[in-house]
Amino acid sequence: MAAELTAHQLIAQHRPTLDQALEAIRTRAYWSPHPEHPKAYGENGSLDAAAGKAAFDALLGSRLDLGQPGTDDWVGGETSPYGIELGVTYPHADVDTLLPAMRAGQRAWRDAGAEMRAVVCLEILKRISDRTHEFAHAVMHTSGQAFMMAFQAGGPHAQDRGLEAVAYAYVEQVRTPDNAEWTKPQGKRDPLALTKRFTPVPRGVALVIGCNTFPTWNGYPGLFASLATGNAVLVKPHPRAVLPLALTVQVAREVLAEAGFDPNLVALAAERAGEGIAKTLATRPEIRIIDYTGSTGFGDWLEANARQAQVYTEKAGVNTVLVESTDNYKGMLSNLAFSLSLYSGQMCTTPQNLLIPRDGIRTEEGPRSYDEVVADLARSVGGLLGDDARANGLLGAIVNPDVKARLEAAAGLGEVALASREIANPEFPDAVVRTPVIVKLDGAKPDDQAAFMNECFGPVSFAVAVDSAADAVALLRRTISSKGAMTVGAYTTSEEVEEAVQEACLEECAQLSLNLTGGVYVNQTAAFSDFHGSGGNPAANAALCDGAFVANRFRVVEIRKEA
Repeated sequence: MAAELTAHQLIAQHRPTLDQALEAIRTRAYWSPHPEHPKAYGENGSLDAAAGKAAFDALLGSRLDLGQPGTDDWVGGETSPYGIELGVTYPHADVDTLLPAMRAGQRAWRDAGAEMRAVVCLEILKRISDRTHEFAHAVMHTSGQAFMMAFQAGGPHAQDRGLEAVAYAYVEQVRTPDNAEWTKPQGKRDPLALTKRFTPVPRGVALVIGCNTFPTWNGYPGLFASLATGNAVLVKPHPRAVLPLALTVQVAREVLAEAGFDPNLVALAAERAGEGIAKTLATRPEIRIIDYTGSTGFGDWLEANARQAQVYTEKAGVNTVLVESTDNYKGMLSNLAFSLSLYSGQMCTTPQNLLIPRDGIRTEEGPRSYDEVVADLARSVGGLLGDDARANGLLGAIVNPDVKARLEAAAGLGEVALASREIANPEFPDAVVRTPVIVKLDGAKPDDQAAFMNECFGPVSFAVAVDSAADAVALLRRTISSKGAMTVGAYTTSEEVEEAVQEACLEECAQLSLNLTGGVYVNQTAAFSDFHGSGGNPAANAALCDGAFVANRFRVVEIRKEA
């Protein structure tokens, strides 16, 4: 295909956005080029709500032919957590054919340079943004997120994270100049003179192993970080959440071809039911970078066995909130209730353990006992989710049967302070919608420790009674050190306790939110400003997004000549 997008066009259109992104990661101020509100779409080529829904509906029951080499079968089988069969089929790849084809285009992509790669990536993101409504339905019906969350987290927030990765990748690549003149004086003799050329060189083929719950939000950072640094990218989606990433691959291939590059630089690896190709792909010699979000077990396996690759993992942790005192009791309860409920607790950042002194806490309304705090939080969650329509909009659907089983088993672990209830979804009668359960446990009892010291992914929270604030900080530290944490929260009016919590998080390398009582929640992070994970505790070996996340996806090769 002849190039339809020239370098001049792409740079003129997207360099201003890249520059704004570079400024945003420098200042950490709020910025986003991707509108969060559904009504912002419908002009300048973007799909409005009706057109996006129609585009999604047209995909159902279709074959998504990406034009990839090595297709030997067609696979599918996704069922929405809301109960509908998607019926989309995808190319199944003979990787012995596909991987060499992917590598063939890397020379031209490498030689294009950091700026050209960045603006091509921004064009891919622009076209995805124009189809945000369509992608929102794809994310909703593979992850179980409610529509507004799928629209925002799966759309603009995911696109922000992809753009953020491109910006960091660009910064690291241009840190070294393209050319240098080197002259060393030699006294009375002629100086030594060399010309030197420095080229960012990709590692090879990158593998993105997608997750079920946030296929785009968790998938885009690695995908765009690798592509922007010159690597070809093979996307292996979670078998229950193929569609959003397959559409992403489709857009990327179209843009690459129009810009004069080999579309096989980005390809899809969908799998047959039960095939489990991730392990096979992860250990192939062509795969030099792996991005993975999912269970600790498989993340640990990748880190131990994919020795030929640079492996970036986001695994599981036990997220903790310490509640010692507050000067906004109702605000604290409201904030925690929302954090526990959003997307049925199916976020890697959702709090699980609430550490509360057994003698109670201090508030601006007077002291509250442990039992009162737990009961008040249960009432706050119950009030938030008391209206079924509102509850459906916050909770979404349970993503898979494993989450439902953990939720049901949690009630047997201790005294139930808030029972989970089933909620009907009139629009999707087959959706499995459940409110959170809160279980009271004792931090001093070994049996209870066995429960709360392991991740219980889903709408399950443990109100853990501890002897004192000092014991809570010690337990927090031990939890981060042994199990990891994507997020930590704390509520305290004590400077001493605040300093102790901060020191624990600094030493154990965990991201901390203090005294959130308004519209910002511990389980939400903003691209260009907040770091998602730290890479310094067992929950993840990388952060989204920092220089370390991108810098080792390429190496700089020097060619020098005598001047």
